[in-house]
Amino acid sequence: MICAISGEVPEEPVVSKKSGHLFERRLIEHHIASHGKCPVTKEELTMDDLVAVKINKVVKPRPLQAASIPGLLGMFHSEWDALMLSNFALEQQLYTARQELSHALYQHDAACRVIARLKKERDDARMLLAQAERIEADNAVVISDRKRAAVDELGSDQKRIRPGINPIIIAELTECNTLLSGQRKKRQIPTTLVPVDMLDRYTQVASHPLHKSNKPGILALDIDASKDVIATGGIDSTGVLFNRTSGQISSTLTGHSKKVTTIKFVPGDELVITGSGDKTVRIWKGSEDGNYDCRHVLRDHTAEVQGVTVHATNKYFVTVSMDNTWCFYDLSTGSCLTQVGEAMSEEGYTSASFHPDGLILGTGTAGAMVKIWDVKSQSNVANFDGHIGSVTAVSFSENGYFLATAATDGVKLWDLRKLKNFRSFSPYDSNTPTNSVEFDFSGSYLAIAGPDIRVYQVANVKLEWNLIKTWPDLSGTGKVTSLKFGADAKYMAVGSMDRNLRIFGLPRDGSEQKSPDH
Repeated sequence: MICAISGEVPEEPVVSKKSGHLFERRLIEHHIASHGKCPVTKEELTMDDLVAVKINKVVKPRPLQAASIPGLLGMFHSEWDALMLSNFALEQQLYTARQELSHALYQHDAACRVIARLKKERDDARMLLAQAERIEADNAVVISDRKRAAVDELGSDQKRIRPGINPIIIAELTECNTLLSGQRKKRQIPTTLVPVDMLDRYTQVASHPLHKSNKPGILALDIDASKDVIATGGIDSTGVLFNRTSGQISSTLTGHSKKVTTIKFVPGDELVITGSGDKTVRIWKGSEDGNYDCRHVLRDHTAEVQGVTVHATNKYFVTVSMDNTWCFYDLSTGSCLTQVGEAMSEEGYTSASFHPDGLILGTGTAGAMVKIWDVKSQSNVANFDGHIGSVTAVSFSENGYFLATAATDGVKLWDLRKLKNFRSFSPYDSNTPTNSVEFDFSGSYLAIAGPDIRVYQVANVKLEWNLIKTWPDLSGTGKVTSLKFGADAKYMAVGSMDRNLRIFGLPRDGSEQKSPDH
């Protein structure tokens, strides 16, 4: 009788009730304690399944080899040889396993390379398809523009003849002006507006990398308060629509060949207007899948487009350019109704904004002049001088009386009733321009952007406008280019010369999707 584990005659044999195999008690008990199974059949086995076998105690004779020292040495030598052979076999198995592992890793690496190449080919194919679709869309737009250009026939002096702003449109603008003026007199500051003490606690709560890292810089932004969507225009020639609630990009506007200098929503419609350094203006229409397609490419300017402002009717808009002209457009057709320029000036327009009532247009020039226009007659009715450097931004207060303008020398506030400057802010040195100035919708706060961000509490002509808080430029570029207040000033959207859109608001605002700066 031989033990099934050791192959030796057991000194204290036991047999398994389940398998019938014979084991050395100490060996099988140790195995059951460690594994709980039969070492031969792998069935479940317990101590109760073992039955002791009674045998006669016999003194085993000593093996012949162990009877002498030469025999013991020979036995040890045989066991050593067996151990070396076993070790050699194990080393061969290890070498084979290493070879198989190396081959498997090589196959995995090759498969990964093939997958990466296929993904790149797929992405390139998608890009070519998108470019082909965009070219096709541009061709369709060109055809549409040619049809529109048929209306803008050339006169004998080789200048385009515009249809002009007809009496029907003038009546529509006048009616809108009367309605909004009447509503303004009755309007109260909303109770939902963020108070000064809460605004003072604002800090950066989110930063979203929207534009390309190889061409960083956000030059313009706008907010559609009804959808909580922020639009940005960048040096990378694209416009980006960002949903603040979800923290995701909802659409990217590609088509301009140079930097996007200005971008505006048309409230109430799925429309976005962009102006660019490529001298064109594009009108984008939203589709059911959330993407925006270019419906019109407007090529009426001969130099960089610097500003776009939408009329309160949401049917017309104005663009200004460095070619020293501004154009009044019909939004539905994309046709230029009139193009206003000044033959005696070569300064170029750098910014523009409609008065909230819609009959006055404010424009800033590269020559430090602020010009006020009567939209109905397209005549220059007032000029504000006193700035130094290019007028970078123009903003009318919702109260209808105040106009804020920004330039190299800071910000000036103008009283439209008396047509004079009643207050100036010079927060920075003479070599550091103020890049943006913006009233909130209620007309209660004024924000200024340059190397930092400053918000003032709006007062009247005589009282002091108090500085509420100053925030540093967290982009590290030292140049905040644009900012806008959200609805009820519950947050501020800020663009700088890096690729990140920054949101300032109350800390721990759960509505923000935070992401790290890049």
